[in-house]
Parts: sequence; structure tokens; C-alpha cells
Amino acid sequence: MGYSVYFIQPLTTDHQPLTCYMSHPWLAERTSEFDSSGIRKVFDLAAKMKHPINLSIGQPDFPVPDVVKEAAIEAIRADKNGYSVTQGIPQLREALQTRVDAEYGHADRRVLITSGTSGSLVMTMLALINPGDEVIFMDPYFVMYPALVKMVGGKCVMIDTAPDFAIDVEKVAAAITPRTKMILLNSPSNPTGVVASQESVKALAQLAAERNIALLSDEIYRTFSYDDVPASPAKWNDQTLVIDGFSKTYAVTGWRMGWIHGPAAIIDKLTMMQQYTFVCAPHPLQWAGVAALETDMSPQVTEYRKRRDFMVNDLRAAGYEVAPTGGAFYVFPKVPKDHGTATQFVARAIEKELLIIPGNIFSQHDTHFRISYAASWDTLERGLSVLQRLAS
Repeated sequence: MGYSVYFIQPLTTDHQPLTCYMSHPWLAERTSEFDSSGIRKVFDLAAKMKHPINLSIGQPDFPVPDVVKEAAIEAIRADKNGYSVTQGIPQLREALQTRVDAEYGHADRRVLITSGTSGSLVMTMLALINPGDEVIFMDPYFVMYPALVKMVGGKCVMIDTAPDFAIDVEKVAAAITPRTKMILLNSPSNPTGVVASQESVKALAQLAAERNIALLSDEIYRTFSYDDVPASPAKWNDQTLVIDGFSKTYAVTGWRMGWIHGPAAIIDKLTMMQQYTFVCAPHPLQWAGVAALETDMSPQVTEYRKRRDFMVNDLRAAGYEVAPTGGAFYVFPKVPKDHGTATQFVARAIEKELLIIPGNIFSQHDTHFRISYAASWDTLERGLSVLQRLAS
């Protein structure tokens, strides 16, 4: 069975469109700035395959810890199913505040529980970015960043980090203009798995402070760090906004549970915005979040470290160029020489029922592809076998 794959136009299967994209006269102009995520198109394709080797999904494959599930069930049975206070139940907010205070010691730093890290991102963009403001972030980038910046009328300024995906702070400084409003950092990174060095994070934090630019640090993969604890710019810049969440750490991506912490004046305004948008994070699941914070996830992190080592070592042995990956659960190999673009390479992989994501979903370049190793060992081995054949 053949699969035709187009990542610029809608992804198709057997030449039939999976999704129909039509304009409508009522749609606002901002909706023309983005299309359905290329990752979602791969998910749609996977649903139509009989035996896919799925290394595309960016969510943990381990079960939610029982104690966390039981806490959610108990909260539902206890009728904690109405709205919570907008900023989050005190038990969860205070537990997170205690952690944040112990780590940073900022007298003015406050915590807000949000509807997923996506909720934090959306509200922060709405609160801080005016039309025409520039937002700097690194390329490769999480797929939502350009769409969110454009949604609020901002301008994306992308800093190329190829070939090693390390941050060059001098490049960032050179990109700053009078319209620069925000620098957006993601470490550990999706899609590369690269963890920014402490030196570069410190320099970035100091640069943002010196230039009076908002610094937003997306740390959703912080728990999945295999070689060292990732540096947070909040350590050197007390105005940094930090986003984190439960989704990746506890395998509850569908629960939409995140949080953001930063200067009280900004968090207070985000709390007001949440009243008029998401209202609150899911109430019964906030009680499960309290239990989650007391749950040891080190066995899962150790398991993912083994998978990281396996994938990186074997990909390199097969001839792929892979940058050092210290966190998250992704690797971002370069397409072998003379094998075409990443889009072409991924199309050949999908012909063999291997689902991976082409790099142009995350980058201005079409030279790499993303693999998620949040999959069973059998799936990883099958996928690696296909990649070894494709590289030969």
C-alpha cells in the first residue's frame, strides 16, 4: 500500500485529502497565518496505517502512576468537579510556590496554574506582544511558536543554531532591534533534545535584563534531563517568566495541566486573562497534580536515558549525524548526504510505514527529521532497522 506525502500542502493517503482546507468570508485575517500542524497530519496518517512504526508522537508511552490516577478519581467522586479559583487550588499552587521559592528565592515571584503549557504560552503572548513587536527564538523551534507569535500580530525573528543547535548569544544580541519585545527559550528542546549550556543560558538571561526584554523560558521537558540539571535563566534574571507542566513528566498530556511563574505584576494580569479565556485548569485534575508532585519519576527518566543512548549510538553507527542530546525524548538526525531533503526522506520512510517528522515543520531548513523515542523497545528497534536500510 503506497502513501503520498506532502508537508507543505495537506498530507494525503492514496491521493485522498485527509483534511479539507477551505476559506470562508467570516474568517479573521489572523487565521491565514497558520495551517494545521504537520505533526497532526502525520498522526492522521498513522490512524489509517495497519502496522505503523510510530516514532512521531511527542508524548510519554509509560502509564500514569497509579497514585496520580487514584487522586483524580477520588477528586471526581468527591464532587470536586466545578470551577476552581482561577489561579488554581491553594494546595497545588502553594506546593509549587514552595518549590519555586526554594530554587530561586525571588520575593516577587508568583505561580499560576494554567490549562496546559499551551494555555500559559497563549496568554503570555496575548499579554506581552503588541502588533509589530518582535519575538526572538531559536531555529529549530517548537512548532507552536511561530503560529502563536503571528496570531497576536508579532514578528518572528529566528536565530539559526545549526549545525550543533547550541545558542550563540552574540547572534541573539545582533538580532535585537527597538521592536524586540521577547526572547523565547526552550531547553531541553523540542525537536532536537539539546540542552542549552549553563554559560549560554546565563548570558541570555543577562542580555535580556540589560536590554529590558521579556524572557520566556519553556521548561516543559525539564524532568527529562539525562546528563545534568538544565539551567534556567530565572537563576540570573528575576524577571524571567518560566513555563512548566505535568503533561510530559507524568504522561498526562490529555489532562491539560500546566503552570507559569514570574513577576507578580505579570502573573496577576495573566490570572485576569485566564478568567476571560480558559477560566481555570481542570479542577479535579489539579488535586491529582498535588499527588503527582510527591511521586518519584526517576525510574521513568532512567529508562528514557537508556533509550536515548540506544538511539543516538545506533543512529551514529548507521551513518547519521546526530547532535548531542541531553533531554526531552527526541533526536534530530541529519538526512544522510545524497538522500535528498528531509521531506523526501520522510516520504520514503513512510512508504515503509515508519512515521517520523520532517525538519521543515520545526525549522526554516529541510535537512533533518525528528524521532521520538517515547515508544516501546520493539518499536524503536523496528524503526532503527528501517532507518539503517534507508541510509545504506
